[in-house]
Amino acid sequence: QVQLVESGGGSVQAGGSLTLSCAASRSVYSVNYIAWFRQPPGKEREGVATIYTRSGVPKYADSVKGRFTISQVTANRMVYLLMNSLKPEDTAMYYCAATERMVAWSLDPSEYNYWGQGTQVTVSS
Repeated sequence: QVQLVESGGGSVQAGGSLTLSCAASRSVYSVNYIAWFRQPPGKEREGVATIYTRSGVPKYADSVKGRFTISQVTANRMVYLLMNSLKPEDTAMYYCAATERMVAWSLDPSEYNYWGQGTQVTVSS
């Protein structure tokens, strides 16, 4: 089992940047994928980005491609989400999640079994 703790959320104006952090209680290699999801108010949770911990290869949702970057620092057991060119529609609760399963860069939240508590991101226009 792995515990995940997110941090770094906040309020920012459109066009601004934020970096979210996800701290894992064990080595990132204890899971195969670590991902970021978000849930806007009144909407379903959606995948934003995921990274295969063995290789560091990422995958992004089309809505954030070119603006968000997921990365890992294995020595610190950390995964980051750098968010640039933020838009009001990026406003959501952001969650870090992980799975030991081989999910082939899936962004389906049902594929992930470890979840953090979330951190709020608010983008104003």
